[in-house]
Amino acid sequence: MYKQKDFYFKKAKEEGFRARSVYKLFNLNKKYHIISKNNKVLDLGCSPGSWLQASLKIVGTNGFVLGIDIIPIKEIKNTKFIQADITEKETIEKIKSISDNFDVIISDLSPKTSGIKELDNEKSIQLNEAALKISEQVIKENGNFLCKIFQGPYFQEFLKNISKKFKFVKCHKPEASRKESKEIYIIAKGFKK
Repeated sequence: MYKQKDFYFKKAKEEGFRARSVYKLFNLNKKYHIISKNNKVLDLGCSPGSWLQASLKIVGTNGFVLGIDIIPIKEIKNTKFIQADITEKETIEKIKSISDNFDVIISDLSPKTSGIKELDNEKSIQLNEAALKISEQVIKENGNFLCKIFQGPYFQEFLKNISKKFKFVKCHKPEASRKESKEIYIIAKGFKK
């Protein structure tokens, strides 16, 4: 466990990324081609900014990356940031004031964990439902959605809901995830308007 943690932590620091989670996105994107060059990407729950950094690297100079988080982040050149709570109605209006036409929505949202498994799973589902709701309002037809979720009693129901809205849906645990973690990522491609 510690070797894996140290490896990705050190690698992130050496390569100038803000968190080890950057490699989860790189792993997922390499396998599933979620984000492409020149895409417009919305990153929900973007703090501390490593997924913004990764997205920017993938989309290149002609792409666009917008991050949203309740916690302020240190500025990242060539990205935009809105400090807002994704569960509040006004947030969607703030996003739409910048764009309502994203190719990709990514979410590494995580609730503050309590240690009570059922409660943490439920909070994770609620955050992901909010992320999906935002996605449905600002994603292009055939757009892609990626979210982190804790596995638990409501997981299958949430997965079914996503499957109705996208042409391709797959669950995957990237190599950079810690083995003991209950997190899993849902990759959804081809949004059906």
